[in-house]
Amino acid sequence: MTVMTPAPIDQQEDEEMLVPHSDLTDNHQPMEVVSQAENANTVENQKVEDPPSSRFTWKIDNFSRLNTKKHYSDVFVVGGYKWRILIFPKGNNVDHLSMYLDVADSASLPYGWSRYAQFSLAVVNQIHSKYSIRKDTQHQFNARESDWGFTSFMPLGELYDPCRGYLVNDTLVVEAEVVVRKIVDYWAYDSKKETGYVGLKNQGATCYMNSLLQTLYHIPYFRKAVYHMPTTENDMPSGSIPLALQSLFYKLQYSDSSVATKELTKSFGWDTYDSFMQHDVQELNRVLCEKLEDKMKGTVVEGTIQQLFEGHHMNYIECINVDYKSTRKESFYDLQLDVKGCRDVYASFDKYV
Repeated sequence: MTVMTPAPIDQQEDEEMLVPHSDLTDNHQPMEVVSQAENANTVENQKVEDPPSSRFTWKIDNFSRLNTKKHYSDVFVVGGYKWRILIFPKGNNVDHLSMYLDVADSASLPYGWSRYAQFSLAVVNQIHSKYSIRKDTQHQFNARESDWGFTSFMPLGELYDPCRGYLVNDTLVVEAEVVVRKIVDYWAYDSKKETGYVGLKNQGATCYMNSLLQTLYHIPYFRKAVYHMPTTENDMPSGSIPLALQSLFYKLQYSDSSVATKELTKSFGWDTYDSFMQHDVQELNRVLCEKLEDKMKGTVVEGTIQQLFEGHHMNYIECINVDYKSTRKESFYDLQLDVKGCRDVYASFDKYV
């Protein structure tokens, strides 16, 4: 039995958000757009300690002669916590090897205990290591769920086949790689401090709208165009979509806590009932962009929606026996792509054309 510490996980590279060059004049400056890249970089550049992790290897001799329904490994410690591997040699009511990560001392822990871990469990192929079977998962362990893993880890037929290389000289080699992570207290979590950004409050069933608004907010050119839409002192956010969107984006940029969307939905003409109704995000995007496009006419940001989101496709009819082809160019703001049977978006595009 050995315990080894794996190499630290590589940190992701920073991605700087760039604001595209625009022809917006300097005559209209209700608010200046300030990139949040500096704040984000400051947070990301702070030294973050790698979470405790280790790899535990368990060699089980005389595996085929185990006559217990379930079998535990020795205890190993990761992150100051005691763990062990639990296996069902003949399967946990299935014809597969069942394998779990278990909190070794769960019975003696204080009331309300909880811990979070990302881990992988593996059965090592002792002939060709590249055929080892490894599965990854994560779980927040507690008194009710003190073990977690895979009921159908691998078929027993493959496991006991001597030609496969998993059971050699009746010895099975099992590995567990565990990374213990800090449990996030969502009541005390400060997203501005941790990430440089804040979220949007859900009014009831507005997650689809929030995801769209966050997406639009993170398009710098779009955000700048919204800021440059002219409004007056007599406008009220609840009655003006441009002002409500300006206010929302401003709060997303400078607020220290999550932002409400009630003023914006009121500017749509929605009441409480609408906020608890699930709407279609594509339809909302179309309606919102149409309203903004209409409000931008005759202003310094006229044509922004078209410039950002309009695409073109060519419909054509080509004769087989005659050298003639008829073409027609059409514009679009969105495309309806098939998902079923397509492995990725490229396959969907191939099917579309």
